[in-house]
Amino acid sequence: MPVIKAVRGNAPIIPSDCFVADNATIVGEVTLGEQCSIWFSAVIRGDVNFIKIGNKVNIQDGAVVHGTYQKSGTTIGDNVSIGHNALVHGCTIHNNVLVGMGSIIMDGAVIQSNSIIAAGAVITQNTIVESGSIYAGVPAKKVKDISKALISGEIDRIANAYTTYSSWFKE
Repeated sequence: MPVIKAVRGNAPIIPSDCFVADNATIVGEVTLGEQCSIWFSAVIRGDVNFIKIGNKVNIQDGAVVHGTYQKSGTTIGDNVSIGHNALVHGCTIHNNVLVGMGSIIMDGAVIQSNSIIAAGAVITQNTIVESGSIYAGVPAKKVKDISKALISGEIDRIANAYTTYSSWFKE
């Protein structure tokens, strides 16, 4: 069974159409949208600040979503994929974003819509990632603009795939 628990009077809100893996952890002031999937060993800690997650978001294996006490919660928009072992901390991620495996997004960062954070990238504190761009590196910098084909070919494809994968566990 996943660990789903209230902290300081705040209990996670998880719609019935979401998939939460058996060893995922969701605690505190966390709100999930519809059709979300929280995968194996993922941790969503709304203990020190809020975490608001939109519709059709997948948080893949080993990823951690957290905030900063008395400073910054975390907001994730719709149609977002958070890759394996990524760390999303006290930031805002808008709609239609792919956060690559092992990447780190720090406090105060804003990832605008239709963007990709490359695998292993480190988005430093208060960085604004421009809409329609790819950021890569340590620290991450803009490397190019995203074409409409890449948005549908990667961002949408991965989000849709994880909706399908989660349905396999509901059978």
